Amino acid sequence: MILIIENIIFVVPLASIIRTFMKEISMVDLKSQYDRIKLEIDDAIRSVINSTAFIRGKDVKLFEDELAEYLGVRNVIGCGNGTDALQIAMMGLGLKPGDEVITTNFTFIATVEVIALLGLKPVFVDPDPNTFNISPEEVEKAITDKTKVILPVHLFGQCADMEKLTPLAKKYHLYIIEDAAQATGSEFTFKDGSVKKAGTIGNIGTTSFFPSKNLGCYGDGGALFTDDDELAKQIRSIINHGMTKKYYHDYIGVNSRLDTIQAAILRVKLKYLDSYNDARRAVADAYNKAFMFTRGISSPYRCDNSTHIFHQYTLKTEPEDRDALKEHLSVNSIPSMIYYPVPLHKQKAYQYLGCADDKFPVTEELSKRVLSLPMHTEFEDQQIDYITEKVNEFFEEI
Repeated sequence: MILIIENIIFVVPLASIIRTFMKEISMVDLKSQYDRIKLEIDDAIRSVINSTAFIRGKDVKLFEDELAEYLGVRNVIGCGNGTDALQIAMMGLGLKPGDEVITTNFTFIATVEVIALLGLKPVFVDPDPNTFNISPEEVEKAITDKTKVILPVHLFGQCADMEKLTPLAKKYHLYIIEDAAQATGSEFTFKDGSVKKAGTIGNIGTTSFFPSKNLGCYGDGGALFTDDDELAKQIRSIINHGMTKKYYHDYIGVNSRLDTIQAAILRVKLKYLDSYNDARRAVADAYNKAFMFTRGISSPYRCDNSTHIFHQYTLKTEPEDRDALKEHLSVNSIPSMIYYPVPLHKQKAYQYLGCADDKFPVTEELSKRVLSLPMHTEFEDQQIDYITEKVNEFFEEI
């Protein structure tokens, strides 16, 4: 842009002008989201405080029922966080030490740490290089007579290939526990035309309500989903010290309850979940359009049979460019994140599994190539313009 001040001509980059007047860019803008629904949130919190029913108050049951209706599942059971949800799911299925659980090597640590904590054996497999989700072909190769569970993670907001995983589990008499923490609201369409939401397809689905999630509370929270009424009854007992009635403990349980204030907040935010997911898709569309002809990066792959709700917008670059791009963005006040820089089989805590370094080429490649851009529901147009201009600027200069 050309500015003329007192007959002196200044050539000023458009990005610099945009940056001067725009709001600071965040990976997740929870403050602006809160400001939009502040009155509803404040009323919900105030109502719980006035009731003093902080544990197992009425909003917990109301939220569970409302989320069950939204998901189209018979039972939703709230718990303390998404990690607990995974552990409780495995406890509910009665898994025994030494049982094997197959899951992706490209995920957050919570997915596998609960497997190890219960004395089960995590079995890692590579993801699909395009979708980043667990590869059904790799899952079948890893099945042994000790395998009891397939644990797909619906990563970054898109469902794993449940069309292939569901019959695979049936063929080998295995359970499916879905980690849907990043995909609440995503839908999977089967070849027969039936549609199910993430977390409602396997035996048990789990999710997290961590604040940055598409459906997030203002602290920790999680939930389990199942159509099995008996299993749901057992899970409700496990989350509350294994009690069937007060002071009668039929199961070894844990203390992991969704507190009432978080449930009240989630009831408000659930009403907006679809619009939040639509807003994220709109941001992804804007990114995709801006990067359509950018050489050196691959935009997120979208499956035909799954909607994508873009918990993250994750690019793939060449390995030699990824860290330099991250630094370039940082210098220009644009945050970005690497999910996940160290494969699980290389984490110090899991060296006891003895996984060979050359066994997971896709995970190794992704850990060197992926970079996630800011993604949330509260973007202003000039922020997206600035981010995309700076990404494209980097690749024009190399």
